[in-house]
Amino acid sequence: MILSDSEILKQMHTYDIVITPFVTENLGSNSYDVTLGSTIKTYVNPELDSAGKNAVQVFEIPNTGYVLQPGNLYLAVTQEYTETRKCVPYLEGKSSLARLGISIHQTAGKGDVGFKGYWTMEITVVHPVRVYAGMKIGQLIYNEVKGEVLKPYNVKESAKYNNSDASPIESKNHENF
Repeated sequence: MILSDSEILKQMHTYDIVITPFVTENLGSNSYDVTLGSTIKTYVNPELDSAGKNAVQVFEIPNTGYVLQPGNLYLAVTQEYTETRKCVPYLEGKSSLARLGISIHQTAGKGDVGFKGYWTMEITVVHPVRVYAGMKIGQLIYNEVKGEVLKPYNVKESAKYNNSDASPIESKNHENF
């Protein structure tokens, strides 16, 4: 079951959901709009190794914005730090940006109970599109969990993506080998 705006607020008051910074105007009827952070990473090499650590280039989005190009994968991050203790968060795109050809994740839109951090997005575009730090980029939708969670994400030994700083995290698949 998807949480309503009133339930999101209720769970924020009990600290079962944490969104920092929280902007009241970004709360929708059943979601919360997140904004684009200023840091973007791109992979350096044209061929990536799923069993190795791949080099990245890091840059900051200038005040004039940055034009994303088709054929590239951009790792970006939300400005918002979030935590969830009792529900499963999903990061989805905004329809207005989808209509510009912006996709904010490839297949990794679901978080886990216990996730703590900033959300890394895997952004691709169909056409060149200028983006700006601070613009609304996606929406978090919270789903209720049925049953007790035995091992929240933040205590799992295999958890690789809790993110305490506002920087996108590149693939850590090599840690699975």
